Amino acid sequence: MEDNRKEQMEALEVLTDFNGRLVKNMTIIVKELSGERLDDTDKFLKSIVDAINWEIQVVNGTIELLNDGKERIDKEEFNRAIVSLNDAISAKEDAKMAEEFKKVIPVFEQLGEAAEEVIG
Repeated sequence: MEDNRKEQMEALEVLTDFNGRLVKNMTIIVKELSGERLDDTDKFLKSIVDAINWEIQVVNGTIELLNDGKERIDKEEFNRAIVSLNDAISAKEDAKMAEEFKKVIPVFEQLGEAAEEVIG
């Protein structure tokens, strides 16, 4: 049990390092998807989606620790935001993706804050 908690704490430490860059990149991709597309926008989008998927895995593996003592992450709200973003990405409509990224950025900012609070 103690080993599991230690591994979860380590995962959250990595997430806090990673999360700030992800949020920054999501802000950049919103601009690109809002009409300022570059040659590598699709590649950049894929790297962001991969990073989001990694953070989702960390959340799924650490949600009990993240919400230990108080609810820091509303799992339902988190999942709704991810599903909406996924739907927009699947539709391959830039404007829709940009809109959903705008909605998901605060969710990932909250995740970063929650992880920092837990690892304290």
